[in-house]
Amino acid sequence: MFKKLGEQIRKRPAIGWMIFAVVMVAVFLLGLLAASITERRAEIATLFNNKKIEIEGIEPKSDLWGINYPREYETWLKTKDMDFTSKHMGNTPHDVLEERPAMVVMWAGYAFSRDYSAPRGHMHAIEDVRNTLRTGTPENGEGDMQPGTCWTCKGPDVPRLMHEKGIENFYKAKWSDWGAEVMNPVGCADCHDPQNMGLKITRPALIEAFERRGMDITKATQQEMRTLVCAQCHVEYHFKGDTKYLTFPWDKGLTVEDMEAFYDEAEFTDWTHSLSKAPMLKAQHPDYETFTMGPHYKRGLSCADCHMPYKSEGGIKYSNHQVVSPLKNIANTCQTCHRDTEEDLRLYVYEYQDKALEIRDRIEEVLPQVHIMAKIAWDNGATEAEMATALKLIRQAQWRWDFAVASHGGSFHAPVETQRILAHSLDKSLQAQMELQKVFYSHGIKDFNMPDISSKDKAQEFINLDMKNLKEKKEKWVNTVVPAWLEKAKADGKLTAQL
Repeated sequence: MFKKLGEQIRKRPAIGWMIFAVVMVAVFLLGLLAASITERRAEIATLFNNKKIEIEGIEPKSDLWGINYPREYETWLKTKDMDFTSKHMGNTPHDVLEERPAMVVMWAGYAFSRDYSAPRGHMHAIEDVRNTLRTGTPENGEGDMQPGTCWTCKGPDVPRLMHEKGIENFYKAKWSDWGAEVMNPVGCADCHDPQNMGLKITRPALIEAFERRGMDITKATQQEMRTLVCAQCHVEYHFKGDTKYLTFPWDKGLTVEDMEAFYDEAEFTDWTHSLSKAPMLKAQHPDYETFTMGPHYKRGLSCADCHMPYKSEGGIKYSNHQVVSPLKNIANTCQTCHRDTEEDLRLYVYEYQDKALEIRDRIEEVLPQVHIMAKIAWDNGATEAEMATALKLIRQAQWRWDFAVASHGGSFHAPVETQRILAHSLDKSLQAQMELQKVFYSHGIKDFNMPDISSKDKAQEFINLDMKNLKEKKEKWVNTVVPAWLEKAKADGKLTAQL
């Protein structure tokens, strides 16, 4: 056989070069495999053979985990950084209502009309939920605006409390009941099993949502888990019943229409709009649901692939736990798969975002007008029967708008689906406007003026928010109650050293 092969090679030298190339490629791939095995062994040795302390149970203090896993811990600490800004936000402090005051009117009667800021890194999760005007001033005359459920995604003290107090008892408590307990921001124990460092689901709502759909989350692959640990929190949800039990509305599916059908069947409403009287839905942050409808998920990528890219140090490979926009580090995120230049890749993202935001901005012109028109109709004697169609359209339109804009990165995670949802929102907004024009005609409403809502202050004044009083109460509360919470947690040994 080899004699014949040699004759063939002498007659056709190209065959020899092809065989040589194949052998070289095979050797190269075997080398990569050997390097990967060596690297992985080194990583395992670091994780387990060089452990300095044993971590038992649900340990919320991430600095203790950092003793064993210093590389991951050091990158996690960088989630406190606020140094990145892209064309559309980043991780810097940003008052969204100041930039887009129409949202004040769209959320009239709901706490988001008071305060809505762009999200920052995980290290700020607890600080931000304490300081926002949406949580009120529990000990200062206003009372708890939110239940204990609102702490669910803020840090690893939550699974500890659920274990100690019971899941339902955690949810149904007052928000302020856990103020001196939930101290450590999103960290190691939220996603990892301390015994083997495997990824772990620590929030029951995700497990329960899978079970209701007949799915066993324990059978998820490692790659799937690199998304599912994020899906514990980066999802749409609602507080069910008097106990405010955290529930994901996935029983009918994960699309915006599926979840709307779930809410309609349950006759669920987040709040009644104070101007239009429409029964409203407030989308939270359906990041996981939107991601599953996009091209990267469908090609097998996980959240961690882009938001927690691998780093190498010597022979050790580990995930960067800063968890930030992939645009901050395109070379280690996008360019691991794409061969375009950094500038081109950045511009592709901006193009997706710009196209979606063009529709978003048009909706934010129309929907506030629709809410105000509905108020004018009510003030002029419109009946519930006359308003029913318009109110249903308002609910549908704003739910779709909110679903798209509340999803972090939705215009990139699933650009086609996001633009579809926004287009349907605009369509339903305009339909609602036409229905209200019919009501106007039947009641002889001809002359009406739209208010000036061109700034956050003007919009909040129009919906009768006393922001000066709210801010003064909140500032006093933050300066008195929160320090007491911190002192108690410190005395009880429940606080991460970095805090």
